[in-house]
Amino acid sequence: MYGRNRVEPEHLFDAVRKRLCEQDDGPIVVALDDTRVQKSGKKVQGAKYMRDPMGPPFRVNFIWAQRFLQASMASTSATGQARMIPVDWVHAPVPKKPGPKASKAKWKKYEAQRKATCISRTGVERIHHLRNWLNENGAQGRPLWCVVDGSFTNETVLKNLPASTTLVGRIRSDANLYHLPEQQPIARGRRRSYGPQAPTPEQLRRDDTRPWQHIEVFFGGKTRQLRVKRLGPVRWRKAGGHKDLQLIVIAPTSYRLTKNGRQLYRKPAYLICTAPDAPLDQVVQHYLWRWDIEVNFRDEKTLLGLGDAQVRTANAVQNVTGLAVAAYAMLLTAAETCRHKNIPHQHLPAPKWRRKKALRVTTMDLIQNLRYELWATAIHFSHFASQPTKNTKPEKIIDPLKNAVFYASTYS
Repeated sequence: MYGRNRVEPEHLFDAVRKRLCEQDDGPIVVALDDTRVQKSGKKVQGAKYMRDPMGPPFRVNFIWAQRFLQASMASTSATGQARMIPVDWVHAPVPKKPGPKASKAKWKKYEAQRKATCISRTGVERIHHLRNWLNENGAQGRPLWCVVDGSFTNETVLKNLPASTTLVGRIRSDANLYHLPEQQPIARGRRRSYGPQAPTPEQLRRDDTRPWQHIEVFFGGKTRQLRVKRLGPVRWRKAGGHKDLQLIVIAPTSYRLTKNGRQLYRKPAYLICTAPDAPLDQVVQHYLWRWDIEVNFRDEKTLLGLGDAQVRTANAVQNVTGLAVAAYAMLLTAAETCRHKNIPHQHLPAPKWRRKKALRVTTMDLIQNLRYELWATAIHFSHFASQPTKNTKPEKIIDPLKNAVFYASTYS
């Protein structure tokens, strides 16, 4: 069923995109990131030894895994809170290196495949795919904001962005930036694209002559204040000499591991935005929403069992995982639709051990609620009798299949 393309998850993602576009009328914010799914079979399509992102910083570990690329669209609320919902999923396999005794032709073929299937080029293709889909479905006038991490903030992505698309991503602390060139007299020759060198992001953070600005953003369940610095418009050679950018530096935020513990600080963040005139609070808020795509990856792997299916071919790998992610996206979309229409959520009672009430409905609550709505009507009990009857045979269950599924202990 999956290897012969009898299942097309792309049609399910189309329904999710349409519903999310109908809920909001502002900018469309999409987070893009890749993830790795561990495998054990040595003949699985796209499986290869890769760096373990969960490994410690002092030692590089490797895992046998597949690589996938996901795009999640933000469903926002009036308070500034947003929930990222998957709207695109694609398998991004890594080509295998030829052996040490391979010919030059095989090495050239490998280099061509490596450049064609790198994660940055695949990300650009998916951004163009989303932008074209929006243009074909009545959202051609709405701007598309792509928030990414440092692996996508490079020359391949920045120089190939489609029209009406803004990118916000992390940048190195020692990146070489330049001011805009001064007004040049009319003369022969090529016009200058870069002016004098601007301070690096780390130098801008340490510069006491530039004051910090305070903005309010919603993050971690409540509105918080952040200290930021802005420099722009600037230019970067990785983005090209005709694209103006703005640099944003976010100061480290303090935290304590315990109530009476010593005060610690997180690392500072350096962002660039391809819209030099965009408001600071809007750019930072859109980037902070990106963290929810990591929550998507956790739920897909732990709750839905993403990657547990034993499939090998390329079509089956794409369709099986895509169907699981699309089902997860439709579940979140249904919950967000009820929230936008002010439909009360009739969820099951919370367990007694749960002390704090969740700020939003969790994925596990939605799965339990869905199981309750689908299977509750399949439970049939015998009528209670005041006196015992002579018939000792139990009443036959009308629908044994639903009851068997209801009583199953595993659901992944």
